[in-house]
This record gives sequence, structure tokens and C-alpha cells, in this order.
Amino acid sequence: MAKVSISLDAELVVEVMVLAGVGSPQDAVEVVVRDYIARGHRTEARVERGDDNRRDRDATVVQPPQG
Repeated sequence: MAKVSISLDAELVVEVMVLAGVGSPQDAVEVVVRDYIARGHRTEARVERGDDNRRDRDATVVQPPQG
């Protein structure tokens, strides 16, 4: 996998390290990025399920009682 080098504010990275419980700045930033991506995938899955439910409801036509 290709690697990317970036510069970040040291205080920001230290705070991420503390919150993530990780001792390496590289690992801390990687944890945050991976969590961000996973959260995006979970959100996409929820939205898709919601769309499917809405389509099912819209497709069900309620017939008035005949009589």
C-alpha cells in the first residue's frame, strides 16, 4: 500500500493519541482515519436500508373497503 506523509499540529496529534489510547502518532492518526471511514460505511448502510423500507411502504397500496 502506498504511504502518505503529512504534517499536523503536535497538540492535535497528542490529543488524538490520548483519546485513542495509542502510543504512536502514526498509529493514532491511522486509527482516527479508519474509524472515520468505517463510520461513513455504516451511515451509507443505514441510509440504504431506510430507502428500501420507504420503497416497500410506497409500493404497498391500501385499498379502501368495498361494500
